[in-house]
Amino acid sequence: MTPTLSVGIQGMTCASCATRVEKVLKQLPGVTDAAVNLAMETATVSGEADLASVQRAIEKAGFSVPVESLTLAITGMTCASCSARVEKALARVPGVLEASVNLATEQATVKLTQGTSAAVLIAAVERAGYGAQLPATSGEAAAAAASARTLPDWWPVALAIVLSLPLVAPMLGNLFGAHWMLPGWLQLALATPVQFWLGARFYRAGWKALRAVSGNMDLLVAVGTSAAYGLSVYLLLTRADAMHLYFEASAVVISLVLLGKWLETRAKRQTTEAIRALQALRPLTARVRVDGVDRDLPIDAIRVGDVVVIRPGERVPVDGTIEEGESQVDESLLTGESLPVDKQPGDAVTGGAINAHGVLVARTTAVGGETTLARIIRLVENAQAAKAPIQRLVDKVSAVFVPVVMVIALITFIGWWMASGDAEIAILNAVAVLVIACPCALGLATPTAIMAGTGVAARHGILIKDAEALELAHRIDVVVFDKTGTLTDGTPHVAACVALKDSDGSGRNDVLAMAAGLQAGSEHPLARAVLAEAAAASVTSRPARAQQALPGRGISGEVDGDTLWLGNRRLMDENGVDTAAFDAAATELEAAGRTVSWLARASDRRALGLLAFGDAVKSSAAAGVARLKDRGIATVMLTGDNRGAAQTAAAVLGIDRVLAEVLPADKANQVSQLKTGGKTVAMVGDGINDAPALAAADVGIAMSSGSDVAMHTAGITLMRGDPALVADAIDISRRTYAKIRQNLFWAFVYNVVGIPLAAFGFLSPVIAGAAMAFSSVSVVSNALLLKRWRPEGGEK
Repeated sequence: MTPTLSVGIQGMTCASCATRVEKVLKQLPGVTDAAVNLAMETATVSGEADLASVQRAIEKAGFSVPVESLTLAITGMTCASCSARVEKALARVPGVLEASVNLATEQATVKLTQGTSAAVLIAAVERAGYGAQLPATSGEAAAAAASARTLPDWWPVALAIVLSLPLVAPMLGNLFGAHWMLPGWLQLALATPVQFWLGARFYRAGWKALRAVSGNMDLLVAVGTSAAYGLSVYLLLTRADAMHLYFEASAVVISLVLLGKWLETRAKRQTTEAIRALQALRPLTARVRVDGVDRDLPIDAIRVGDVVVIRPGERVPVDGTIEEGESQVDESLLTGESLPVDKQPGDAVTGGAINAHGVLVARTTAVGGETTLARIIRLVENAQAAKAPIQRLVDKVSAVFVPVVMVIALITFIGWWMASGDAEIAILNAVAVLVIACPCALGLATPTAIMAGTGVAARHGILIKDAEALELAHRIDVVVFDKTGTLTDGTPHVAACVALKDSDGSGRNDVLAMAAGLQAGSEHPLARAVLAEAAAASVTSRPARAQQALPGRGISGEVDGDTLWLGNRRLMDENGVDTAAFDAAATELEAAGRTVSWLARASDRRALGLLAFGDAVKSSAAAGVARLKDRGIATVMLTGDNRGAAQTAAAVLGIDRVLAEVLPADKANQVSQLKTGGKTVAMVGDGINDAPALAAADVGIAMSSGSDVAMHTAGITLMRGDPALVADAIDISRRTYAKIRQNLFWAFVYNVVGIPLAAFGFLSPVIAGAAMAFSSVSVVSNALLLKRWRPEGGEK
């Protein structure tokens, strides 16, 4: 029977669309037939094509497959081989486009077509020998964070060590000339509970791996210690001499591995402290005011529009806008800004911040998963769950690691037996090979560094959205800055208004009135500056109609029956406007760093006046640019502003190159050109018009003070509008990537050196077990050193 595959398709509007999709699908290798149903918006493919190929083909035709993302909490994984097996199991489920399993977070992130059931995914994981469930809902998040503070039970580790110590004591006594040994039956009594009770987890996990025709660390430990234990039982039953028993090898190896796993879990928990700290910011209840009466309600019962009361010392429960009261709010854990922020009516407050001293009354604007805090948590969780591109090599090694080690152990046994004729020595050396091999260190090397790095960055107001951005950021050669709102305060004001008749101010007021009429209702920063200036000068704006925004140029509209243009020199040049009367004034203002806009009449293509805008450079911008240059990174200003104003600002900041008067649509092309020659380019912006350039850059960096579109497009979000954070983001990325490389180097070297040493008989099983336990702990501990990182300039 020919296999078939059905997928949904978005974007088809006519029969020719369906025909185009059918054509590209039939061209796929292995496809025998394809049919597209326009009414149902589905495609049915017959043959051997996989879902990912079908999706790429549909996207090539100009359409899309509805895709959603799902996260599963995975239990029972102990090493990189486990995570690789879960990944394969999920990838084989129909409807799954991509599956990524993170050993450190014990989570699977699955991209799948709409309609694929979570129950099917959970069943696939369980068939592979592991557990899976959907993560806790938002209402349970605080409780989950609190419970996560407790460590796994320590008593099995302690008991295993207590039972193993008498077995090791005679070996230590031999070092001081004391030759004695416990009776064989007592050694058996001490080792048996360690092997089969405290070590039962290795047998259970190893058996599941065998059933799935695979292998993992647990299987290596189970086989290795069972061989040492079995050899000891055999010798005990067949020989009277207890001096040659090896119960201590099996018991001590299990004890050391249990200890290593406990320490590893303890260390891994520290890598997720940032997430738990953010989750703890969310109060469980909120005080809601209804008809003048305050009532405490569960946080999940709050709705948009509800009025909440925040007393001094309390955390803000939701995102909202202040309606009554004034206070200072501590937002340090959200933005990294250590100083409290003044708040008054009309200001926004963010859930999780701490109200300092005044009572605030705020109207709710966002709840649940839509709050700023929830989005920050999602960003950090997604970054910590993602795999860095460098992890692909580890995945390839992990897929064959355990089978290869089993083969090496078998060769070691056969080789030593044939060479020495001593089966005991052959078994012990084979056991040492099995025990020292550790896929855990390989599996933990990358994710623990990413978790620690993204966690500490989040604490200081730097949100790294994905591992690929983290990996690319360490080799950035060029940083491109937008000007307005990124390097400047983004709150321009009218610095000058020049008109033809200006002796009595009537010409100036006419220009201001016409400009204010054109800009009425606009939210553009320059429009707000014009309206504010008109209000301050008590100038009444003239009614305008048919206003039309001209992206990258300005605005047009009709005032008093005349069509007027208000915009930059590009707009004037494109329409042949005579600006000669104002060129000298414009040149002088631009030289002073002002942004100039002309007001012109279309009927006679004559300039009526000009407006000059000032926008102060951010106090930290020059220092931020200087820090980038100290690191050998070139800086570029990319702006739609006039060249004079841009070059003046660049000179003040020390920026290397200026690309001025660039239209929003051309910003992405400019960024792409900067990438020529293999350079890695970062783009820093804050507005909707920066989104294409952010996407075109290797690494997009968005200011959270800007638009949501920019933040969604960027790989890194700065929670404060501080240009100095750009250098900090690159610094933590470089340090994190260095930790990843260090961890991978030692994980590979450990196995490459340790396995041959064990195979050639230089390591006893006890030493091998200790080395294996130490390897995982050392990798996680090395990653935790990132928690010491602080921004170079410290927080404000």
